[in-house]
Amino acid sequence: MFALVAAFVFIGSFLLAAGTIVGMLMLYHDKMVAALTFEPIPREAPVYRLRISRRRAAPSTRRAVPVLAAALAA
Repeated sequence: MFALVAAFVFIGSFLLAAGTIVGMLMLYHDKMVAALTFEPIPREAPVYRLRISRRRAAPSTRRAVPVLAAALAA
């Protein structure tokens, strides 16, 4: 008797799982086809070219003040 109940529970759970899988496949068939036909990876890898430029300091037009003269003035 126990084996009969166990077999019934096992077969019932298997049929429930199989029915759920088939139902999900039927419900989401269009979305799965769209996801499988979508091509997210481009055929050619993008190439990035970086150009790094440093701005050079312009020469100063002012005359440099000696440190000693600036210290005496203060």
